[in-house]
Amino acid sequence: MEIHKILGRGLSEVVYKDALEYEFNRNKIPFEREKEFDVHYKDVILNHKFYADFIVSGKIILEIKAVERLTDEAKKQTLNYLGISKLKLGLLINFGGSSLINERILL
Repeated sequence: MEIHKILGRGLSEVVYKDALEYEFNRNKIPFEREKEFDVHYKDVILNHKFYADFIVSGKIILEIKAVERLTDEAKKQTLNYLGISKLKLGLLINFGGSSLINERILL
């Protein structure tokens, strides 16, 4: 909430991600940014990978958006990331609206 209060809306996603990284470091919250995951298909690993915005405390996928409204596509993307990563909890946070919006997504 503090990031949204200070930066407001209308900036690109990467700016909010940079601010989140600062806050995680400042508060000693363990995280990985742009965490790479392989996509397995049958007996092979596919060439294309996916990159979660953040993995927080090794347990939570945190996806950041900066759009007017969250779409079903963004929610489905987070759900797919949960399936591929084998994690159970995802948080989808949108900095693009007039107020901060977050959705909790469970696998």
